[in-house]
Amino acid sequence: MASLQNEEQVDPTSWRHSNRIAAVNLDDQTPPYSIDHDHDQDQVQDPAGTDHQDAGWRKFLAYVGPGFLVSVAYIDPGNLETDLQAGANHGYELLWIILVGLIFALIIQSLSANLGVSTGKHLAELCKVEYPKYVKLCLWLLAEIAVIAADIPEVVGTAFALNILFHIPVWTGVLITGFSTLLLLGLQKYGVRKLELLITVLIFVMAACFFGELSYVKPPAVDVIKGMFIPKLSGQGAIGDAIALLGALVMPHNLFLHSALVLSRKVPNSVRGINDACRYFLMESGFALCIALLINLSIVSVTGTVCFANNLSSEETDQCNNLTLDSGSFLLKNVLGRSSSTIYAIALLASGQSSTITGTYAGQFIMQGFLDLKMRKWIRNLMTRCIAITPSLIVSIISGSSGAGRLIIISSMILSFELPFALIPLLKFSSSSTKMGPHKNSIYIIIFSWIVGLLIIGINVYYLSTGFVGWLIHNNLPKVGNVFIGIIVFPLMAIYVLAVIYLTFRKDTVETFIDPTKNDPVVQANMESGTRKSGDELEAHQVPYREDLAHVPLPE
Repeated sequence: MASLQNEEQVDPTSWRHSNRIAAVNLDDQTPPYSIDHDHDQDQVQDPAGTDHQDAGWRKFLAYVGPGFLVSVAYIDPGNLETDLQAGANHGYELLWIILVGLIFALIIQSLSANLGVSTGKHLAELCKVEYPKYVKLCLWLLAEIAVIAADIPEVVGTAFALNILFHIPVWTGVLITGFSTLLLLGLQKYGVRKLELLITVLIFVMAACFFGELSYVKPPAVDVIKGMFIPKLSGQGAIGDAIALLGALVMPHNLFLHSALVLSRKVPNSVRGINDACRYFLMESGFALCIALLINLSIVSVTGTVCFANNLSSEETDQCNNLTLDSGSFLLKNVLGRSSSTIYAIALLASGQSSTITGTYAGQFIMQGFLDLKMRKWIRNLMTRCIAITPSLIVSIISGSSGAGRLIIISSMILSFELPFALIPLLKFSSSSTKMGPHKNSIYIIIFSWIVGLLIIGINVYYLSTGFVGWLIHNNLPKVGNVFIGIIVFPLMAIYVLAVIYLTFRKDTVETFIDPTKNDPVVQANMESGTRKSGDELEAHQVPYREDLAHVPLPE
């Protein structure tokens, strides 16, 4: 931050619209900005000197990390599965769905980051404060189910990768995935930046693998560009595959995760400081999601080029029509050579392992935010990991790789079902002056985000309802069984719709925005700098120590 010259006067109004109160300096250390009372109480000095030219990129690097952790959800094995199917069934036709989905993802992830930066609380904590007891209990249960559902493709994908590389059973790979995730989460004790660095490395490994495959097949650039920018839904199953692509891109647990990760950064307690932090997080998320976009585009392009080649045999055509995570490497091995199988498995391993780490992280924040549980870090990691891998372990033992593959489809449907219960609170809180104060969204962002958000929710609800009705009509169960299932499911669907309506139209009643004191400019400046200052004005606005987030070490 550029230093203020001695002759510049402190504008008291510049402090009035910040709702984050700086932590009080209890160690009597010199704060970044201090008041020189001997010269003038209203003048601010920057002891760091004038490093204006070098400050910009250094500040940006301090905020790099959360966006990369969040971006792995957009390149997890569930996304790989839908990308493979979209490319095999429709070539380059659905690339525009990926582009639109990731643009919307950038918007909602930036809203999630802004919520954490502006309020000093993450989404789970705000839900706990805002909603009645039974509502927030239901939201917590749904969020935990979302974490488990999101973890299923990640665990299964990692197990498939280990099976391809080392020919071990899928259920053994699931167990190895659980233990390796706990081991990698041990990096937390060395600081959250080390964990973020590991995830970033895994992302770039995955990107290099798929870009390497892309260089082998060389898809036609004209067709790829047309697929990205010309909306088209033709062919059998195009609508269903498009909805599956869109549903796999937007995951509810990611919204909880991003709003919590930004709290690991020290944000200056000023309107400018908060705005700068929001801008830096937006830039970082945009860069990370751009990499995720390129990876998804490369997967669809590689698969479309291979499956629509003219020299495919009838057996290979059948394999393309039933392409899944575990069979994808076999197809690429036959067409591109043996090395492609290894490259595919390494990319799948990087995708699955990085996604399981962030999924466990999200589970920790959700449990802490909704329940305010105080437990040791390794116990919380172990509990979250055991809950998440249990369904995958059971299914892989009973049904093998085929059952694990079907479990991925079920988990995608669950995530589509869960999305409104994280997205609607985020849209409401980020648009509310009682939560965000002057940092709430502009009217244009509010209108656009609500339109797109409700459109995504509507598409998911339509996909789920029509899918269930279609299954009910075409299954082989006796009529009595269908009637019994309908009696149970249709009332649940009505409750689901009513719950979405309740969250959408319920008025926020709890005001969490804190307006700093406006009476004394000196108190405001001391509060901004983090210096302890006696007086009722400052004591009333001290921020308590965040013991619940102490396991996320702050970067220096």
